[in-house]
Amino acid sequence: MNIGKSIKLIRIQKDLKQIELAEKAKISVSYLSLLEQGKRDPNLSTLSNIAKALDVPLSIIVFLASDINNEIPEISQEIKEKLSYIAQKLIRESNSERSAINL
Repeated sequence: MNIGKSIKLIRIQKDLKQIELAEKAKISVSYLSLLEQGKRDPNLSTLSNIAKALDVPLSIIVFLASDINNEIPEISQEIKEKLSYIAQKLIRESNSERSAINL
């Protein structure tokens, strides 16, 4: 499982710089960099803050972090990235619908 790669993939898909995500998640840029490089593992509280800052469910980050070859051999990296993109699109659409209802 590689949480850091998952965080980086989502961050890049959302066109966020490390400094932007770090500020939103209330962590240092250097710590975020270490996470993305796989040199540190976040605790659950930090991971939850990162998920909120990325505006994605924590389960998406964990799913994308799974070791494809060992845990889900049927799914290629390309498919995982496409699933990530689709999941984020659905989340955005759902958030837009909720916002429209609340107006």
